[in-house]
Amino acid sequence: MGAASVMERRNEMERVIRVTGKGKIAVRPDTTRLFVTLEGNEKEYEDAIRKSTELTNKVKELATDLGFDRTDWKTVSMNVEPRYEGYQDETRNWKNRFAGYQYHHRMKLQFPLNNELLGRLLYALAHCDANPELNLEYTISDQENCKNDLLRTAVTDSTAKARILAEASGVELGEIQLVDYSWNRLDLVTGPVTPLAAGAMCRKAHAGASYDMDMTPDDIEVEDTVTVVWGIR
Repeated sequence: MGAASVMERRNEMERVIRVTGKGKIAVRPDTTRLFVTLEGNEKEYEDAIRKSTELTNKVKELATDLGFDRTDWKTVSMNVEPRYEGYQDETRNWKNRFAGYQYHHRMKLQFPLNNELLGRLLYALAHCDANPELNLEYTISDQENCKNDLLRTAVTDSTAKARILAEASGVELGEIQLVDYSWNRLDLVTGPVTPLAAGAMCRKAHAGASYDMDMTPDDIEVEDTVTVVWGIR
């Protein structure tokens, strides 16, 4: 193949339009995700493990009484590590000394959107002596379908833009040469919020041992991009 033929082939390959389309959708949450964190300090390592296990079982039993299964709880993080504290010695110099072991256990409980059940669960946890830290967020049960819808809207947007560019440039779109998608991790959640710390979110209710939850989560808005390369004629 001569030099002229190689140049013609290269120019032919470069006759493309590359367009990045943006997809954006808003989805109504249908799932509640509650995070429970248990923390504390003990002098001995074995005591820290024992206390963490004891409080974990207590929390799980409370939820079991409300219809949850113990296996519904998923551990997000769990660690026990030495703790140190600062002090001044007799010469007024600051030093560190061992102060026991700190345990930290963070769990997640996920269930369909239900304000009544959420109110009963929060009330039970708020009034137990495990003294857990509570965080709440909302998410989507069928995340894969949401991501697929997002990709469709991004490709549709890219196609519309490519047609406009081709028409304005006086060329015709050919076949798709390349689709470039980075597969970014999408966070399909709202929040998080700490419901028990915000009095406006829950009002103590009647004798039903519950909080009267009047919460409607906002739609989750997500966006992503897809780059499509078309040949042009």
